[in-house]
Amino acid sequence: MKDIQFTRHRRLRASAGMRSLVRETHLHKEDFIYPIFVIDGENIKNEITSMPGVFQLSMDNLLTEVDEVTSLGIKSVILFGVPYEHDKDEEGTGAFSHNGLVQVATRLIKEKYPELIVVADTCLCEYTSHGHCGVVEGGKILNDASLNLLAQTAISQAEAGADIIAPSNMMDGFVAAIRAGLDEAGFEDVPIMSYAVKYASSYYGPFRDAANGAPQFGDRKTYQMDPANRMEAFREAESDIDEGADFLIVKPALSYQDIIRDVKNYTTLPVVAYNVSGEYSMVKAAALNGWVDEKSIVLEMLTGMKRAGADLIITYFAKDAARYLDDIK
Repeated sequence: MKDIQFTRHRRLRASAGMRSLVRETHLHKEDFIYPIFVIDGENIKNEITSMPGVFQLSMDNLLTEVDEVTSLGIKSVILFGVPYEHDKDEEGTGAFSHNGLVQVATRLIKEKYPELIVVADTCLCEYTSHGHCGVVEGGKILNDASLNLLAQTAISQAEAGADIIAPSNMMDGFVAAIRAGLDEAGFEDVPIMSYAVKYASSYYGPFRDAANGAPQFGDRKTYQMDPANRMEAFREAESDIDEGADFLIVKPALSYQDIIRDVKNYTTLPVVAYNVSGEYSMVKAAALNGWVDEKSIVLEMLTGMKRAGADLIITYFAKDAARYLDDIK
């Protein structure tokens, strides 16, 4: 045995302290952006059946949620509005109303927590009667006719105090239209967090329960990306960079970590992984059945997204993960 030569890699794994010393990737609470769903009405806290621990909240319950978020050390939230069916119309006018759900919620949050970063999801699908992310005519989603409505939505959200505009519609030219609209309205300092690389994924199912935003006909495959495509992600990212995006989102995250790494290698802009509803629900379901250890699998999953290249992570696990990180200290 004296003549055998090999490298002793285990020396750097010998104890918890040693493993911590040489750890390459770290999660921080500042990495997390927590999604919040706001709904019209009073005294509403509806748990979303397919997303245990996530709620639709009326405005009178919103600040209680934000109190918890900030107390855990989370620095950013992203807001989604959940209008009732009778409040929807063909053009999704509730998305750009001065008194829209995201706008009212933004003003409420910024009044009490001016330092909390509020990201406004900028889309029409939750507000349209047909459930698509743009103007529909003759069963076709019209790209160019949708851009003005998206710009109006972004401007109204910026007027309400949103720190970041996050357009999720995947219309061609949406970043250019929103950037031009914001600049013309005097919001040239408000950044755009573009859903630059958004796939037509089966992982979105629970979100549609949460936001009441499933399309009433067809699907979104004519504007969201084919999950089989990799090179297309470069084209989408390049367009959004050229049009003025400040952050690039890759969505979903778990099955697309190769794309996160590709985008990170391609750009110097911050890359955001969206740990989507289906990814959340699968882990929650398995944990509730005792099939996995939730704490360890959540931290491993989120660490994997950071290791892949994500600078920030939008995740429904943000509150849980913040508590887990506290336990580690």
